[in-house]
Amino acid sequence: MIDIPTIQDAFTSISRQMTENREYLIQLDAQNGDGDLGISMDKGFKAVDAYLQCPDETDLGRLFLKASKVFNEASPSSLGTILSFALMGMAKSLKGKETAVIEELVAAMEAGVNLIMEKAGSKRGEKTILDALCPALDALKETAGEDGKARFNKAAKAAAEGSESTRQMRSIHGRAAYYGDKSMGVLDGGSVVGRLIFEGIAKAPETA
Repeated sequence: MIDIPTIQDAFTSISRQMTENREYLIQLDAQNGDGDLGISMDKGFKAVDAYLQCPDETDLGRLFLKASKVFNEASPSSLGTILSFALMGMAKSLKGKETAVIEELVAAMEAGVNLIMEKAGSKRGEKTILDALCPALDALKETAGEDGKARFNKAAKAAAEGSESTRQMRSIHGRAAYYGDKSMGVLDGGSVVGRLIFEGIAKAPETA
């Protein structure tokens, strides 16, 4: 059963992953971006984690909507905005629920990914965070009926493989797009953030 303590544990774990990989994300982003990815992701997830320790909502939909605003304010960057869209999509899907089963969480994640694609005008295969999020979501849907912990472990592995595949892609979004073919061979920082998100969820003690 997914409830507020479960969500708290997940975001604490994700935030820890971002902090531990802050410098790595900075180095990745410096290759084709402005080098602030690690800073913005660390700040954004720390802010949401702090909010969730003393939440003022019991409705999961309103909780995720507040989390979206908190993240966007703490991480005013392109990927910060994109992840805020994901949280907004989840909020709409979970509106009116104080608890959820894992399939409802997976559906909410899918709604979040769909809102990213709609708002950002991007899709899988374009060297973005979606190349980690989409494979992870596929893994979650393909493992319906299995233990929640096992499902998120498989999702984390799929996200890692999806992130690694971005080395073979050409950037067409954001500052990295200016590098054209030179972006080939470079691991996309946003996709690494997607991997770290699912690794964080998989490591959380109360996962599903």
